[in-house]
Amino acid sequence: MAVPLQPLTLGIEEEYQIIDPVTRDLRTYISELLTQDQNRHKKLDLKPELMQSQVEVGSHVCRNIKEARSEITGLRRDVLELADENGLMIAAASTHPFARWEDQIITEGTRYKELLDDMQGVARQLLIFGMHVHVGFGDDPESRELLIATMNQARYFIPHLLALSTSSPFWRGQNTGLKSYRSVVFESLPRTGIPHSFMSWADYKDYEIMLERVGAFGKLDKRAKIWWDIRPHPIYPTLEFRISDICTNVNDCICIAALFQAICAKLLKLRRQNMSWRQYRHVHITENKWRAVRYGIDGELIDFGIQQSVPFYILAAELLEFLDDVVDELDSREEVGHVLTILSEGTSADRQLRVYREHGGDENQDEALRAVVDYLVAETKRGII
Repeated sequence: MAVPLQPLTLGIEEEYQIIDPVTRDLRTYISELLTQDQNRHKKLDLKPELMQSQVEVGSHVCRNIKEARSEITGLRRDVLELADENGLMIAAASTHPFARWEDQIITEGTRYKELLDDMQGVARQLLIFGMHVHVGFGDDPESRELLIATMNQARYFIPHLLALSTSSPFWRGQNTGLKSYRSVVFESLPRTGIPHSFMSWADYKDYEIMLERVGAFGKLDKRAKIWWDIRPHPIYPTLEFRISDICTNVNDCICIAALFQAICAKLLKLRRQNMSWRQYRHVHITENKWRAVRYGIDGELIDFGIQQSVPFYILAAELLEFLDDVVDELDSREEVGHVLTILSEGTSADRQLRVYREHGGDENQDEALRAVVDYLVAETKRGII
């Protein structure tokens, strides 16, 4: 079977918080931003999300990680400038430190109405913000088979990348004790979390068709409502990685995207050598995901080969070694190597908790949480403006 030439194409989507500069709370303003974007000479193609305090951007198809960096940096800059023109601020984090879902206004539209009708109170609580990375495989039959085979094997690595991206330690004004509370909220929906493996593209499509036949995807919005942490995209010929929190710092974002791409490239390279990565069972991978949700990079994940818990920094070093022979082909050595900076300085969740403690923590909660918002706004701008 032919294997696509590297590098594999990339696309990145990010969902940002719209922040009121006075209250530091979320602000309902997406309709105004969308209208203004349509009247701009250079349109950003902003997209609404479920809550009107959210705004989504997406890159074009990028040939490599350098192009993806240029795209995301430019999109962040333009959104920041548009928000500033409206007296607002933008923050990149997967939960707001103290905003309440009960106070949010739901975006109008068929897609969101059907989601609310179907999921009821679960959908109303989805005040979360994500980052999705697409790796292109091509739309021919052989590429689809490669996509499924790669997904089956790549599932093992995605808890590692969640740990590196965590940015949601707070929820409705509380320190949750978790590094990715977004993951907990999102998994209240059906068809989320780590997927099971599939024998082939046909096996996956049989599953999708069965769900459609029994009405799982709704009557109005026909898109496949399969929201796994890693999935074949229902429209584009891409393998979509959805497990990540959105990274506050743009360098962290590009690092995560580069890692996703490099993992796919490595697994395809093994296939060309008539080898493959071991496919681990769903129960094993979900155990590691919980540890990533709870502890981020400060904890331990299970090395199932030796059946021992191993400090995350050791596993991260092993991952870098595993990917070493593809990163130069992808021209992403610098971006992948940024993992060491994340391990040294902490993820967004780690840094938010640091700011929270420095401003009094639980004993001075209101001021400490506002300081976290200020940090998120400033860090979202760093390296952009």
